[in-house]
Amino acid sequence: MTLDDLRVFVAVCRAGSLSAVARDLGCTQSAVSQHVKRLERETGVALLERHTRGVVPTRAGRVLRAAASQSMAGLDLALRSIQESVRGEVGSVRVTTGATSLRHFMSEAVVAFRRRYPRASLEFQTASSSRSCFDALAADGLDLAWVTIGDRVRGIEQRPVVDLPWVLAVRADDPLAARPRIEASDLADIRHIRLPARSTSRAHLDAAFAELGIRDSSDTSVADWDTAILLAELGLGHAVVPALPGRFTDGGDALVFVPIPALPPLSVGWAVRSWDALTPLARAFADTVRRTCEGATA
Repeated sequence: MTLDDLRVFVAVCRAGSLSAVARDLGCTQSAVSQHVKRLERETGVALLERHTRGVVPTRAGRVLRAAASQSMAGLDLALRSIQESVRGEVGSVRVTTGATSLRHFMSEAVVAFRRRYPRASLEFQTASSSRSCFDALAADGLDLAWVTIGDRVRGIEQRPVVDLPWVLAVRADDPLAARPRIEASDLADIRHIRLPARSTSRAHLDAAFAELGIRDSSDTSVADWDTAILLAELGLGHAVVPALPGRFTDGGDALVFVPIPALPPLSVGWAVRSWDALTPLARAFADTVRRTCEGATA
């Protein structure tokens, strides 16, 4: 069993096709098949099931794929860290995060990082949820994921960066806009624009509502925080959203953000496979984002 055997096997599992991997690697399908057969001889079990449309891993194959993916991702990070230490400030940082997080949390940090490391590159991969970010970290060899901090995830380290208080986004002509703060009792009587289903922020908010005995009524749901705010501005309801750094101090003429101190803050920050294995550049970018977020919320 070699590292190449495992890499090819993981690639086949992802692609669901021996021929597709052969094309990507510039070799024959028979050569790809030999890698898989070598693993099957050593494990003594079938690792792939052949179907008319391709291949899928067996139960044993899924176990090997998960272990191999995690191990190889860690090894790749270690090799990159060594290589970038030798090269100095040349290399790349690969980040996965939600569609709006880059604008809200990282814009200033990206500028500062590029100014300090002009020869380094930044690569961003969009994910739909914190769960998707965790999966990408494990499977795709990314360095960092910006997530809503939640329950512990096996094989992932989470490090909070900033706690975000909740605010109510409401039109300026709404009676609630004149309030200095929103009480828990006020939340039961409004028309909620609900946050994305299955998102960590939605789970946090639902848990807080349950703790306070609030049953929200809603016929509107959105894919992200920004859309919730836009719909509130259009008068389609009220949006309970986290107060993002440098964003929710003033909604302009049409929109007001009123604090909701009864709700516990939402914690956001970095997720990685291992902080000790981060490349110097990845650690520098993570620290830059932390400093700019802390400065924006100070």
